Amino acid sequence: MVEDLTKSFGERVAYKDVSFEVGYGEVFGFLGPNGAGKTTTVRTLSTLIKPTSGQATIAGITLGSDSDLLIRERIAIMPESPGLYSRLTVSENLECFAGLYELKDVKNRIDKVLKSVNLADRKNDLCGSLSKGLRQRVALARALLSDPEILFLDEPTSGLDPVATRDVHDLLMALRERGVTIFLTTHRLEEAEKLCHRVAILNTTLKLIGSPAELREQLFSRNLEIKTGSQIIEPERIFTDISGIQSWEQSVSGSYIVNVSDPDVVAPWIVRALVGAGIDVLAIGETRHSLEDVYLELINEDVEAKQR
Repeated sequence: MVEDLTKSFGERVAYKDVSFEVGYGEVFGFLGPNGAGKTTTVRTLSTLIKPTSGQATIAGITLGSDSDLLIRERIAIMPESPGLYSRLTVSENLECFAGLYELKDVKNRIDKVLKSVNLADRKNDLCGSLSKGLRQRVALARALLSDPEILFLDEPTSGLDPVATRDVHDLLMALRERGVTIFLTTHRLEEAEKLCHRVAILNTTLKLIGSPAELREQLFSRNLEIKTGSQIIEPERIFTDISGIQSWEQSVSGSYIVNVSDPDVVAPWIVRALVGAGIDVLAIGETRHSLEDVYLELINEDVEAKQR
């Protein structure tokens, strides 16, 4: 839980009055443009830097100088840059970090995490010989060594090709199914939509928080797109007579975009009216705004506000 957390560096504010909660076993996405304060927030919650004001509870422990060690024992961080030793093998890298954590039963732990990231057959390979995608998997294995209660991931697929990105997504989905609590910062909006239960959009201050579906409903009205076999002769007359239609327009492609109160209720009435008017309905369905639409709407609002 985070309450009114603020971090300033002199006169520059990294983030201000940020408050949110992350549930047990939740994948929580933290989105925002460069300079929004995402990484600084992660560094604060992972005890690497002190907040200017506000408070937070991480893994049930209140953030504070006397609790840093207790929190670090319960969390793990996977930074954007893996930070592995290229001249050591995969196993040797993990042994090194297991020693820093003072873990017991190291061999079994390493075998377990390498199996979980599908790298059991590469444990004797030098990290410097691995592709970036495989190094990201090693970094994820390292983060899982201590069996953390909370896993902080900072841009885990940055710079990866589509195949490597898919592999990392599959691993994160498996962790999600296991109930691991994940705090994910990313610039990839389709990644957040795929992986996260809820997302927060930060731009120095917190703009919105909720599931992708909830954020879409908050920002956008609900529309139906109707494709017909021929142009509707009197669309105004047909659409005006149907209760629940608030407005409509014809798109460049020739389909009709109809703003409605409830798509499930209104769609059958539209189909009946069009068929009754002799119009063939080829397709009808609700238009779906993406998380990218939500993000751009909020960020553009910020830019416009700063220009005024």
